[in-house]
Amino acid sequence: MRLQKIYRIIGLCLLLAMTQGYLLAQPTRSMNINSMSRSSGSTDQYSFDNQGKAVKKDSNKDSLQHRDKFADSITIYYRFYDSTRNRILDSSVNDFYSRYPLAANYHTLGNYGGAVQSYFFNPVLKAGWDPGFHQYDPYKFTHENTRFFSTTRPYTELTYLLGSKAEQLINILLTQNKKSNFNYSFEYRFSSAPGYLKTQNNSHNNFRITMHYQGRAKQYEAFFVFLSNKAAASENGGLQNPQGLNTLALNDPYELETRLGKAGAASRNPFNTTVNTGNTYKESSFLYRYHYDLGKKDSTVTDSIVYRIFYPRFRIEHTFQFAFHNYSFSDNGVDSTRYQKYFGATIKSKNISGLSYADKWKEINNEFALYSFPDKNNQSQFLKLGLSMQNLTATFSDSTESHSFYNLTALGEYRNRTKNQKWDLEANGQLWINGLNAGDYSAYVSMKRELGRKVGYLNIGFQNVNRSPTFNLNDLSNFYPLSLPSGFNKENYLRFFAHYGNPKIGWNLHAEYFAVSNYIYYDSFFSAKQEATLFNVLHLSADKKFKLARHWNWYTEIHVQQTTGGPPVNIPFFYTRNRIAFEGNFFTNLFISTGFEIKYHSPYKADNYSPFMGQFFYQNSYTVNNRPEVAAYLNFRIKSFKSFIRLENLNTINPSNGFAFDKRNLFAQNYVASGIWLRFGVWWNFVN
Repeated sequence: MRLQKIYRIIGLCLLLAMTQGYLLAQPTRSMNINSMSRSSGSTDQYSFDNQGKAVKKDSNKDSLQHRDKFADSITIYYRFYDSTRNRILDSSVNDFYSRYPLAANYHTLGNYGGAVQSYFFNPVLKAGWDPGFHQYDPYKFTHENTRFFSTTRPYTELTYLLGSKAEQLINILLTQNKKSNFNYSFEYRFSSAPGYLKTQNNSHNNFRITMHYQGRAKQYEAFFVFLSNKAAASENGGLQNPQGLNTLALNDPYELETRLGKAGAASRNPFNTTVNTGNTYKESSFLYRYHYDLGKKDSTVTDSIVYRIFYPRFRIEHTFQFAFHNYSFSDNGVDSTRYQKYFGATIKSKNISGLSYADKWKEINNEFALYSFPDKNNQSQFLKLGLSMQNLTATFSDSTESHSFYNLTALGEYRNRTKNQKWDLEANGQLWINGLNAGDYSAYVSMKRELGRKVGYLNIGFQNVNRSPTFNLNDLSNFYPLSLPSGFNKENYLRFFAHYGNPKIGWNLHAEYFAVSNYIYYDSFFSAKQEATLFNVLHLSADKKFKLARHWNWYTEIHVQQTTGGPPVNIPFFYTRNRIAFEGNFFTNLFISTGFEIKYHSPYKADNYSPFMGQFFYQNSYTVNNRPEVAAYLNFRIKSFKSFIRLENLNTINPSNGFAFDKRNLFAQNYVASGIWLRFGVWWNFVN
């Protein structure tokens, strides 16, 4: 095809222009890290032996990678914290969002690094103590997304993204097995987005160190995690007059005045992380988990080498966690007139020169647990019972007095991935017995069944969470709303879910059903309410890869959401994301995926945002009705080098204004998206 030849020529030009020096500098060597998607069915063709090494099913090969003759080939896999499932790295290039911190279904308020919200109903399903600030959660390193690696060679991964208006994202990952039983990793991510409007600069610093050690006798094992997150996000409160976008003198939105922020204090310096008006959140956590096993020792001999094997039957485990959480809002250039006009807030005279408030927490958590392994030949089956003691100390900016709280929690868990890997069962529960959040509980059950190689798999389950109001709704907090009913009841969420996946034909079907009672929500910049009436939310979705031609694919996902009972919940009824991609393997080592990406949601009354409380809030008067978001992209991989180029917001083109890109979408009232936006980035893997 003529079009295919044109794409091949483009690919060859990119190869010569961007990677010629790299290819010439490379010695002859191999690093086979297979291309795997992140879908739940993508690793079904792989299993893991007793030593934890990846093995392809129905194959005579003993590893996920080809065992070639070169010394720098690598076998690498990882598992997430608190998971028993080994996973392999993803080297595919067909989806930009698989490596971008924000998922495709999240939207910002116009600039990366600012407050984000999902287009889907996405409540916090976590019981117990909660400070109440979640608008920056997708940017953070957490214990739940921490990976513990095992690798036969030192491995390095570098990521660099450069976007319009000096936007930058840097990510560094280093991991190495010092010995076969000891691995350590270092990960650092920095992002800076000065933005295209005044008082919009955002920056995030994320830092993580992990260590994993297992004794030679395989009875003692320890996990260490240190992570730190800092979010420095300026808040401008939106534009004073969004209609001014249509009459820009220099066609630059930077001319427009915002509702918050001191005039003349704005800066587009990518290294400026100072926040004059906005939020600064800091979280640091130290976690150490270790256990000792009792059971049966064994060994095997291969090529005169003795491998020790241990089958645990009983485990004693202790987890210690020490963490700091600091949340603050400040405005160093308060304009009382604008506060009254745009937010309906009266600022007292003593605060006229500046406004500042903060919540600071110190957390110490000790968890003791006992495990039982019923079948020595199946370490993926176990029963866990334990107790947790959490001690909390808080100080608030309007007082030097400290406040102490505690929580005593009972927990239990059962997991069983059957030896034939046909069934995968998981059930866990927590009950807050005494303390600050006494009466909270959380229960989760999931059952997955492999239906056959051609049929796929089915996963069903439910979740029930009974949670206390977040602590920022407590009158001790500096973020306590100005208008709040006296006392809130506990929220209760009941969630049923089902997922059917068929990797062979590329289908994924998903259904979620929520039953919610005592729902707590914000309804203005400074007030919160509780919806006592029970309501329901139904979310259905499907995604599929369609083969259009030899090198042409269509990736589509469709979501439908519906509420009943008239709840104070704003979500679009329809959301879809589609990619029309030309992709394939050319010139032996060149993998290309290029085309167009289109995202669209039906009109809906999008939540507004309170920069003071750090909360999205319900409103019922303003409707967001956007054009579909359109982006053109080129992603490619050459051996371990990956790169992408994206031209986003092509939908902003305005034929009536000389084809300028000024027909911007809105994410919320007074919060506008950027015009056309260019992003260029690289991902590079090294085997040392």
